[in-house]
Amino acid sequence: MSTFAPFSMEISRHIWETRYRAPGEAGIRASWQRVAVAIAAAESREREAWAERFLALLENFRFLPGGRILAGAGSGHRVTLLNCFVMGGIADDLESIFEALKEGALTMQHGGGVGYDFSTLRPAGMVAAATGSIASGPVSFMHIWDAMCATMLSTGARRGAMMATLRCDHPDIETFVDAKRDPVVLRHFNLSVQISDAFMAAVAGDRDWPLVFPGLANARTLKARELWQRILRAAYDTAEPGVLFVDAINRDNTLADRETLTATNPCGEIPLPPYGACDLGSLNLAAFVVSPFAADARLDPDALAAAATLAVRFLDDVIEVSRYPLPAQAEEAHRKRRIGLGITGLADALVLLGLRYDSAAARTLAAHAMQTVRDAAYRASIELAREKGAFPEFDAEPFLASGFAARLPADIRAAIAAHGIRNSHLLAIAPAGTISLLANNISSGIEPVFAAAAERRVLGSDGAYRTHRVVDYACQLWQQRGGAGTPPALIEARQVDPLAHLQMQAALQPLVDNAISKTINVAAETPFERFEDLYRQAHALGLKGCTVFRPNPVTGAILSQPPTGSQVQCCSLEREAD
Repeated sequence: MSTFAPFSMEISRHIWETRYRAPGEAGIRASWQRVAVAIAAAESREREAWAERFLALLENFRFLPGGRILAGAGSGHRVTLLNCFVMGGIADDLESIFEALKEGALTMQHGGGVGYDFSTLRPAGMVAAATGSIASGPVSFMHIWDAMCATMLSTGARRGAMMATLRCDHPDIETFVDAKRDPVVLRHFNLSVQISDAFMAAVAGDRDWPLVFPGLANARTLKARELWQRILRAAYDTAEPGVLFVDAINRDNTLADRETLTATNPCGEIPLPPYGACDLGSLNLAAFVVSPFAADARLDPDALAAAATLAVRFLDDVIEVSRYPLPAQAEEAHRKRRIGLGITGLADALVLLGLRYDSAAARTLAAHAMQTVRDAAYRASIELAREKGAFPEFDAEPFLASGFAARLPADIRAAIAAHGIRNSHLLAIAPAGTISLLANNISSGIEPVFAAAAERRVLGSDGAYRTHRVVDYACQLWQQRGGAGTPPALIEARQVDPLAHLQMQAALQPLVDNAISKTINVAAETPFERFEDLYRQAHALGLKGCTVFRPNPVTGAILSQPPTGSQVQCCSLEREAD
């Protein structure tokens, strides 16, 4: 990746020491060695050889496993290596609600974030037939979850994270949409509305929209456009809720014949069924650029494909060596073997190649890179199926009929039909925020470079913030090689037109079988009409979700420190969401 020492910035060393270093480890190579050996233990033969291959993959930050893997693998601690889970469905009775709360608490105790669909809970004011009691509604129960999360994770360097979703036709949708207008409420939750194609059609046609719930006799109706405006006004004013285009999610799902997806992990890159888990890792594209800044600079597709092939085996092995907070989570992971291999460092790779993030050439390059990863990952999973067996729930006909599998190259489809595939899902693009800082501040996920240089506040293990000056990785390399100022192709996030953010996400989504965590940053002075149009275009482009962030009085700017620990934004950049 470069000629300088593993850590070129103090913040990277600080993150390693406070989040990923195991006792006695003298340097990050010892951490990589620990992780490689622990994951290779899943192999039935040639464990030492696989450990060496995994170590080579990890070195120089070429492959960045999810934070729980880096921190927990081989540590001896009883922790899960999987970052986040979607929890089981919540049945609409008090015993089931508190059983779900307990399961969430147990999962968080092991270091996992959690996602829930609260649409199954009856709306406020509805009378329970069995007891005659009056329901308080799903948002009231979310407050209990929020208090649990604050209690479970009140200290340390890692904040709790939860995702709550609600259907757009739930009678309490307006309460849900406006819940976080209060700046001290539900701070440990991200909120997303499940938006259906039928709702978007009703918005386009200016039609009425019924709010319904099983057993509710008097359905209330409102104008679809009024509800849509309410959702987007809340997002404009408070940065929440986000939206999940659930029909696009389920059309694309390779297991659409046996599961309906209604919730995601807290950062949105993996829609999951009940008890599903995130097994994540990111390939650092900046590490695969040959001759950076030169006229013949290029991305090495062969090296990228080889790394993707090995990373699939690594993440598949994680399923075997990880602990699971709940038996249902272990069963779900082993039946479907979902993994989420993605990319990070995209914007820095573009700078090294001389491409502006907002250019058509950049989107073409990004799509080619992601296609290389997709094809290598799918071929690797087919080979793993030949060696170790397909995932237990594999059924070739419905799998190949799914929206995503239909877009695969013909030779890959034929190989799946002949040999099966080891993993039901293979690809996801995570925020990769903390692990990208660890890797000498490469740009995170597919986001543009936030700033050439900035002040970053990072949470320490003592619960206090430390401020670090950070310089973007591409800028470091440029200056190390004698360049003045910033590289010619570098464009900061605030300079990127919001539509270019959306276009980058749209260029990659067809190549990703899970989803993409992407925040579209807009200026505070952006007119609401422009803000609203981004969501409409996101749906038209077939995206699975959309999050647009506008600095506002409730959440502040994207890198601002929250005023108190109790007001931490659930998935802020300070939280290890990867």
